[in-house]
Amino acid sequence: MSISPAEIAEAIGLTGYAVNGAGIGGMLKTRVADFRVEEEIKKISMDPKGRFTIAQITLTNWETNRFINRLAKTLKMSRDRIWFAGTKDKRAITKQLFVIDSKLQKVQNVEIPDAEIEILGRTHQKLNFGSHRGNKFTIVLRGCANEDGTPMSEEDALAEVESIKVRMDELIGKGRFPNWIGPQRFGANRPVTAAVGRCVIEGRWKDAVETYISMEGLGESEEAEKFRGFYREGGSPQDALEICPRHLGYEGSMLKNLINRPDDWVGAFKALPRNLQLMTIHAIQSEAFNRYLHQRFQNNLPLHTPIIGDYVAPLDETNSLEIDRSIVVNELTLPRVSRNCEKGRLAVTGFLPGANTVIADGPSGELEKEILKQMNLHDLDWQVEKIRRLTSKGNRRALLSHYSDFLIETVPKVVDESLSTRWQEGPQEGDRWHPEGACIRFRFLLPPGAYATTFIREFIRGPVHHL
Repeated sequence: MSISPAEIAEAIGLTGYAVNGAGIGGMLKTRVADFRVEEEIKKISMDPKGRFTIAQITLTNWETNRFINRLAKTLKMSRDRIWFAGTKDKRAITKQLFVIDSKLQKVQNVEIPDAEIEILGRTHQKLNFGSHRGNKFTIVLRGCANEDGTPMSEEDALAEVESIKVRMDELIGKGRFPNWIGPQRFGANRPVTAAVGRCVIEGRWKDAVETYISMEGLGESEEAEKFRGFYREGGSPQDALEICPRHLGYEGSMLKNLINRPDDWVGAFKALPRNLQLMTIHAIQSEAFNRYLHQRFQNNLPLHTPIIGDYVAPLDETNSLEIDRSIVVNELTLPRVSRNCEKGRLAVTGFLPGANTVIADGPSGELEKEILKQMNLHDLDWQVEKIRRLTSKGNRRALLSHYSDFLIETVPKVVDESLSTRWQEGPQEGDRWHPEGACIRFRFLLPPGAYATTFIREFIRGPVHHL
């Protein structure tokens, strides 16, 4: 079995674009150094007598959850005593803050490959998810290609990016783009988290575990495909564990739980890190949001200004949504709210469904209800009785996000062993890149919760596995 890029995009609701355009093709993350992220953190109060150690850590090719597991194991502590503001891409160089409930000297002595740890001091303040000002990105896109697969010149690539940017400015406002939730939330080339989340909210724990272990992905190694296929076809946990690739640590932990406690599917699910357990719920909510956003385009409903019945909410100084101050737009308030949306003070929102889902009124509300029915979520109460902390009340998310400090420039082509295996193998059927195509560097700043990959996607217009 295999899954296609189009099936992945459909599975996560990531279809459609803000404006018409040919795009420039190309691939991201062909080298680890081509994708760099640096957090901009809100001020943290330092205190020499603080309980926690605060460190700025630069990671190379580390998935955030796996690094935290490694750090916790090295410090001989629970991973729940390590706090951070947001997960980052794996195939990248990332710089972010971590607050660690450990002595400064112990953290200072930690040595982990491809991790540079700079101790900043002590604090009494924890970091909450999303508590940073934003993320600064420097991303190189390689192998730009025309729609027919031929290489695209530097001049044409720069011109097409600028053309799409101008049209987005005109249609949805300067410095704004659709606030799609990116493939990282769903599992990159294996959109497993939303599929597992659906099983969890429906109380199908066996299906949740078996889906996580066995669901096929795109471009996985031969040994991973063999392992997943073996378990999918009825292989025992013991036998599956024997052929489980080393890098599939979470799957291995689930299998070990099943070996020790057969049929304890809830226990096996709990082998996942707590934040990844919650991510499965967030992923099914995110799929609903993406589908709503796409359908809003399809129905020619505006994103940057409201219609009667929309929920809008203020934006703070970092362009993050203050959802607790949201209001529903009526005929009387529409002119004033529209002006504030145009000025970037307010944002139109879409739903992230949950136990206390707030549905919009009017056409927007009817559309949200339609999405719930299409996804067979309309009769669910979202209560997770076996793991209460996974019960989500639901939320709302801005339909548009903001970008700033945008810069594009050309960079030289690179031909060496640092390029990914996928690049070395050359373009495959369905790809849209060419080794002789232009290489473009993007620099920009995004607020917390916005996805660089979905922003870049507006310019690439290629298959989802190129992100």
